[in-house]
Amino acid sequence: MSDFDSNPFADPDLSNPFQDPSVTQVARTAPSGLEEYNPFTDAKPTTPGMAPKAAAPGVNTQPAIMKPTEEPPAYSQLQTQPSQAATELLRRQEELERKAAELDRREREMQSLSASGGRKNNWPPLPENLPVGPCFYHDITVDIPVEFQKTVKIMYYLWMFHAGTLLANMVGCLAWFCVDAGRGVDFGLAILWFMLFTPCSFVCWYRPLYGAFRSDSSFRFFVFFFVYICQFGVYVLQAIGITGWGASGWISALTGLNMSIPVGIIMILIAALFTSLSVMSLIMFKRVHGMYRTTGASFEKAQQEFATGVMSNKTVQTATANVASRAAHGAFKEQI
Repeated sequence: MSDFDSNPFADPDLSNPFQDPSVTQVARTAPSGLEEYNPFTDAKPTTPGMAPKAAAPGVNTQPAIMKPTEEPPAYSQLQTQPSQAATELLRRQEELERKAAELDRREREMQSLSASGGRKNNWPPLPENLPVGPCFYHDITVDIPVEFQKTVKIMYYLWMFHAGTLLANMVGCLAWFCVDAGRGVDFGLAILWFMLFTPCSFVCWYRPLYGAFRSDSSFRFFVFFFVYICQFGVYVLQAIGITGWGASGWISALTGLNMSIPVGIIMILIAALFTSLSVMSLIMFKRVHGMYRTTGASFEKAQQEFATGVMSNKTVQTATANVASRAAHGAFKEQI
């Protein structure tokens, strides 16, 4: 409908103000740089024939960005503290689990004792028809804490090895006596050592060690160390095998080898048993001493335990009371 309102005889250029000759002339002669100019960029428009200005020497053209005064810590330093905290947590968790296992073991022990009516001696395991019964209660898994059970078991096996070596020594001295009638003293002493050292070693150094780990007793630790050092000296003398001392050591084995080769071989094997027994005893002595230092035991605690044990003994209390009453009675008579 707008086509019918327009004037078909009018000039079309008169209605367009941008078709003015003066405007079209300026648009044709405008520099080319203005056509490509973008006001939102940092670059400045350049006109033809003009070179861009170079920066003056010594002038910093980088943006003014302030650097931090302190460098951030390295990655390894950031990871050190969390790793130490995790290690400490794991150590505490293991300690708590060990204590929980110890409490569980003690609870089972109390339940078994209440069910059986109390502790009953079970060592040595003798037949029931004998008139003599067991003398000690021995159960490593019940009495000894978990962290010490392996050491106590090794010491028990070492005592059994000691008893077997003394038995083999008695057999070796018997064989030596069979080929040399003048070795009756050695055979007799070998029987004595077997009958004496087998029970005495169990009572004098194994039971104190067992009781020391069971009740954390400093006094029993000192008893074990003293007796075991003496036992180690006996092992060394038996390994040497001085003639006439009732031991099939190296000297006695070489002497028996001159009399009979089979007897000498048997005695050499027994000498090797005594030597290995000495070495293992020294190793276990160092191991027990290292564990003793971690238990917090000391000589002062041993003295206190000894004094407490002596004063709590009924026999000692009775003897002390009798001595005190006699002294008081004598003093009363002197005054009269």
